Amino acid sequence: MATPALIKLEPQPKQIFAGNAIQKQLQNWLPRWRQLGMVSGLSTNLTQVEASGGPSQREMQLEDQLLVLRQENETLTSRLGVQERLLRMVAHELRTPLTAANLALQSYRREQIARERFFDVIDRRLEDIEQLSHDLLEVGSTRWEALFNPQRLGLAPIAAESILELEKLWVNRRLELLTDVPSDLPDVYADQRRMRQVMLNLLENALKFTPDGGQVSLKLLHRTSQWVQVSVSDTGPGIPTEEQQRIFQDRVRLPQTAGQAPGFGVGLSVCRRIVEVHGGRIWVVSDPGEGAAFHFTVPVWRGQAS
Repeated sequence: MATPALIKLEPQPKQIFAGNAIQKQLQNWLPRWRQLGMVSGLSTNLTQVEASGGPSQREMQLEDQLLVLRQENETLTSRLGVQERLLRMVAHELRTPLTAANLALQSYRREQIARERFFDVIDRRLEDIEQLSHDLLEVGSTRWEALFNPQRLGLAPIAAESILELEKLWVNRRLELLTDVPSDLPDVYADQRRMRQVMLNLLENALKFTPDGGQVSLKLLHRTSQWVQVSVSDTGPGIPTEEQQRIFQDRVRLPQTAGQAPGFGVGLSVCRRIVEVHGGRIWVVSDPGEGAAFHFTVPVWRGQAS
């Protein structure tokens, strides 16, 4: 996606305007340029202006240069903020395959999964990490949202795979794990790796915050001709109404759950970005003390071009 830019050569100093707010920036600077032009045009009376206590042309140029430096500082600060958000997001993306590999290793040591199954999980998680490193090399020259590869995809196998990968979090806990996947569920148009990432994140949260003996459910529903809805519900502590929008922002962790699980508080933010890039939406329905239900939508495959 191209970024609009404008370069001002005269009057000095040279200035570069970029981004979607060029018009607003120009409106702020135009009065200043007009003022500088008037002073420049009154060269014969410049001594009189200076004597009357008004700013000299040199003083105004220095002031403009100072404003330009402030503008450049704001731009650099904004870029640093983007890089910081990217690093937090990458840290969370890297955590997902590492967590799955660690759970598989623990299960294998306790002889809870077969050798072939263990090596299969490790191989696929190493592939995820390799793909993530490839994304990092590309992200400097493109947008994070562009690192998606949507294609025709069945969600049922991804749902089953996600549940098995998190087996360590629900086995031997007397949890009731319910699934509802219709046999006639249509394919969707989505990035396979990103869909698995969203499901793993929502299921992991639900399993972590649901007490032993509780219930976690995963449902895939064909709500309309255009969307498939994925729902992950639990019987955990729930989410206060005033926090239900804020939890999808960067680095937001609820005080009542911050001490129960490690992390950077960017998991749901990553999920929101992934879902929105696919054109869907994500939301939560919850009452404190009665659990939470997270829902997100994915577009149905209708012959979209890959």
